[in-house]
Amino acid sequence: MLFDKPAGESSNRVLQKVKRIFDAAKAGHTGTLDPLATGLLVICFGRSTKISDYLLAVDKQYRVVLKLGVTTDSADADGEVLEYQDASKVTKEQILQHAADLTGSIEQIPPMYSALKHQGSRLYELARKGIEVERAPRKVEIHSFELIEKHDDLVTMQVHCSKGTYIRTLVEDLGKLLSCGAHVVELRRTSLGPFTDPKMYDLEQLEQLADQGFSVLDQTLLPTDQALLGWPAVTVVDDQMTDMRNGHALQVPNLPANGMVRIYDSNQRFYGIGEVREDGKMAPKLLN
Repeated sequence: MLFDKPAGESSNRVLQKVKRIFDAAKAGHTGTLDPLATGLLVICFGRSTKISDYLLAVDKQYRVVLKLGVTTDSADADGEVLEYQDASKVTKEQILQHAADLTGSIEQIPPMYSALKHQGSRLYELARKGIEVERAPRKVEIHSFELIEKHDDLVTMQVHCSKGTYIRTLVEDLGKLLSCGAHVVELRRTSLGPFTDPKMYDLEQLEQLADQGFSVLDQTLLPTDQALLGWPAVTVVDDQMTDMRNGHALQVPNLPANGMVRIYDSNQRFYGIGEVREDGKMAPKLLN
């Protein structure tokens, strides 16, 4: 289901709340949002949690409001202010120019206030103790970094990016290029993979639906294959099903040259996912 995460809550905390509402034995989400951030959190239940790792790899889109002239230790409004600088002369043209410098394949150094681990400890745990460690840069893809509007020192921008992108770091780097510093004030994830500006549900809405019964609540759930609509679909005929269930790779018509595929049976029921090998055969990866 597509959940609208509120500000001020961790992704795991809201996951546990949603899990209780659905009385689910197993649940997982497909990409952490910072406590400050709001927006799309895809939550999977039961067997659908098996596809969570695949959704972690998809592109995402965000709308971010940043404040020029103020640098914080966490690069967002939850952090301690490190420095104030004059941003009164920053123009829209300068923002557009330096946003273009941060578009394409770039390298980011992950922030200390992140969930990455260093020698068994989360980076944010070290940061809270005043410890900073060296972090290796990571290559990410910024497909677009667009200016929406500017009001004095508050700037609204739209970001379309690859997995692993830290929007806080992107904003911090933009502030450095503008020579005035910047940090995130608001951040909202609007899209994830095939889900672009979708209908989402918040906790209050889910609780109201739950009061009407699980049959009503379950109407918020989407079929598992909706999360994989960007992948090619292949049909496996009945006499090949046994081989596939036994883990054998299959020669299937109309396979793509490579990559992941959605598998359907002859009745067009979603059956699982597969991967096209170098020899042109499809190997099953996860099956219902």
